[in-house]
Amino acid sequence: MNKIMIVMGSKSDWPVMKEACLLLEELDVPYSRDVVSAHRTPEHLFDFAKNASSVGRKVIIAGAGGSAHLPGMIASLTSLPVIGVPIKTSKLSGVDSMLSIVQMPPGVPVGTMAINGAKNAALYALAILAISDEIIKEKLEEYRKNQTDTVMSDRKLVI
Repeated sequence: MNKIMIVMGSKSDWPVMKEACLLLEELDVPYSRDVVSAHRTPEHLFDFAKNASSVGRKVIIAGAGGSAHLPGMIASLTSLPVIGVPIKTSKLSGVDSMLSIVQMPPGVPVGTMAINGAKNAALYALAILAISDEIIKEKLEEYRKNQTDTVMSDRKLVI
């Protein structure tokens, strides 16, 4: 079973959440994804969240826009780490989404990324898994080393 599960409130969130998927694919880390709406499919949400741990999930990345209840609802139903990705909205540019996710009550934490920060959500999920998975740790360290090398190489072009 894939340790990372990526969920989004609707297919309209896919262009943002795809960035997390692309990064995980680049690093050859398996994951699963699904559309799970807090408001339109509440029974599916409850079933998913309550059973995520028992089917081998270790980290959940949940993207949501607007009222953005999905990450918090999942976090209220599981002890797994939940990483929330606020999706930019047309009305309030994603600030509404971010505040809905970041302002969870004490006892129901959600790690919250920047608006449209799906790529960082994937990196954070990998960092969590790297604590106990040496292969993922090596992949994450190599990714970061490549980032550093790229910046240092670009720096030489400017200086």
